[in-house]
Amino acid sequence: MPVRYASPDEAEKLWEIRNQAIRYGCKNTYDAIVITAWTPDKMPEGFRKAITNNPFFVVDSPEDNFPVATGFLDLENQSVEAIFTLPAFTGKGYARLILDAIKTEAKERGLAALTLSSTPNAFAFYQKNGFSLVKESLYRSEMAKADLRCMDMRCEL
Repeated sequence: MPVRYASPDEAEKLWEIRNQAIRYGCKNTYDAIVITAWTPDKMPEGFRKAITNNPFFVVDSPEDNFPVATGFLDLENQSVEAIFTLPAFTGKGYARLILDAIKTEAKERGLAALTLSSTPNAFAFYQKNGFSLVKESLYRSEMAKADLRCMDMRCEL
């Protein structure tokens, strides 16, 4: 399954993948009110900027050739961000493909390590893929207007 770079003109589609993944994957982790606030239908313009300014990856459905998984390397923070898969496509290895592309990109850019803040429901995925827990923390989400429980993680490259 090939991984490709995202295009800024598909930002709204990728935002929808994010929202669906959070609504599905985090429903037993965070309150419904928090999830609703955290996943607004209207995409903030900063999301398109993330696609433009960072190596932002996509995996397309093999059947219909539409985006089903996303994620990017935040160059400024040297971190893994926004790895999301549409709920109907979870468990097929697409998130791992995205993470592998991010790690490869990071190595090619000379990074020695990557960090990320994982939601509790994604913690085991990142552990299986080489990330170790640094500490548990609360991440303030202005969008959700809440402190979200997260696991700060690190992976040596």
